[in-house]
This record gives sequence, C-alpha cells and structure tokens, in this order.
Amino acid sequence: MTSSVVAVWSHRNALRLLVRRDLAVKYQQSVLGYLWSLIEPLAMGLIYWFVFGVLYDTGHHLGEASDSYPLFLITGIFAWMWTNAAISEATNALTGQARLITTMKVPREVFPLGRVIGRFAEYLAGLPILVLLAIIFGEFQLRWSMLALPLAILIQGALLIGIALLLSSLNVLLRDVERFMRLLTRVLFYATPIIYPLALVRDSSMPGWVKTLYDVNPLVGIFQLHHAVWYPAELDLRLTVISAVGSVLTLFFGWWVFRSLEPAVLKEL
Repeated sequence: MTSSVVAVWSHRNALRLLVRRDLAVKYQQSVLGYLWSLIEPLAMGLIYWFVFGVLYDTGHHLGEASDSYPLFLITGIFAWMWTNAAISEATNALTGQARLITTMKVPREVFPLGRVIGRFAEYLAGLPILVLLAIIFGEFQLRWSMLALPLAILIQGALLIGIALLLSSLNVLLRDVERFMRLLTRVLFYATPIIYPLALVRDSSMPGWVKTLYDVNPLVGIFQLHHAVWYPAELDLRLTVISAVGSVLTLFFGWWVFRSLEPAVLKEL
C-alpha cells in the first residue's frame, strides 16, 4: 500500500486533471453550472423540512435548538450528497473509462480517487451556505466544536476512498455491484442520523442489539461530527472512535482488494 500511495502522489497532477475534467464534463452545456451542486441538496432539504420538520415536528428532539432544524437538516444532506455521489460515481469509475485506463500510464487508483475528490469539491462549495444558515439561526459561534468539521471530513474521506477502491474493482468483475449499491445507499440514508437527531434512535423502543448494530455503521459517527459543528451536544466520542477505526479499516481493505484484483480487472477491461 505504501508504494501504491507514493505512486499516486507522484501522479498527483494527473489526478488533478482528471478531477477538473470530470467536473467540466458533468456541468458542460449547463446554464447554472456548478450551482446545481447547491440547488439539488437545498431542494431536498426543503422537501424533508416540510415532511419531517412541519408535519412530524422532528426538530423538537434537538431541545432548545429545535428552531434551527433546517440548519441541522441541510448540514446532514450536504455531507450525504458527497457520500452518495462519490459511491455512485466511483462504482463505475473503471468500467466507464476503460479505454483511458488501458492507455494512460498512471496508477489505476487515481480514477476512483478522482471521483471522490471531485464530489468533495462540490461539498466544499456548499460550506458558505451552511455558515450563512448558521448565522441566520444563531448557531454560528467560534468554539472548539468547529474542529469537528475537519475531523469529519478526514474520517469521511478515508471511508469513501476505501469504498470507492473496493466497489470500482468489484464492479468490473461483477456488474451487479452497481445495482446493489443503488439499493444500499437508499437504506443507508435512513439508517444514518441525517434528517433526524440520534436521540430519536436512542429513545426508541428498538431492541438493544439493533441499536448496537446501528452504532457500528461508520456513517453514524461521521454525521454526528458534521452536526456537532453547530450542535456540540450531538458529539459522541464513542461513535467518533468507532467511525475512525471503521473508516481506516475500510480504507486498508479497499486498497488491498483493489491491488489484488488489478490484474484481473485490467484483463477484463
């Protein structure tokens, strides 16, 4: 893995060009261009706010911060858009660029990595929106909880890179992977505290083993960190440790699988 990382770093310019190309292709012939990376999550946030905020009053589980539920919602959705898009696009990162992969003399890891980094760039574009909403709802304060954001990004990035390497290689040999992940990401959206506070799960009547299984999901601790930036009470150190360990293990496993399957993948491409 060390030699692989060194190889990717030595070809960082090629990685940068791939990211720029993917972003340009994605928004070409589009009037609003990169604004679509903001419009889509904001539109989703408006819909979920009406359903869960207005009709079901989910925000009251935030306690004194219940009035700022839209901020809580958009924070989770922005982070989820990075997760969902990175997984979706990285899954076919190799199958969709077969000719380029077999002709360019670069580490093949740069192709799924480029998809994760490209979607991260879109996430960064939404951070000013989150800051603006935090100011509007009175939750913007310079405090220690701000450090939860870079930590969340670091852990989430490690998790997504591991998943991207794993799925991109498996999808070449077994095309059902892409269809399966479409279903799994829908399940993960509701199995992660994105549009509802974790307290809703803690106070539920679900069996203890179900709650334990829920906590093992690395995305749970990651999204708790994203929310903790504005709501320090949402920070759970135990979940953060679980997410960090799970993400690092996923990164190593994904990289190992990618390197192990690379000869078979290249033969199939």
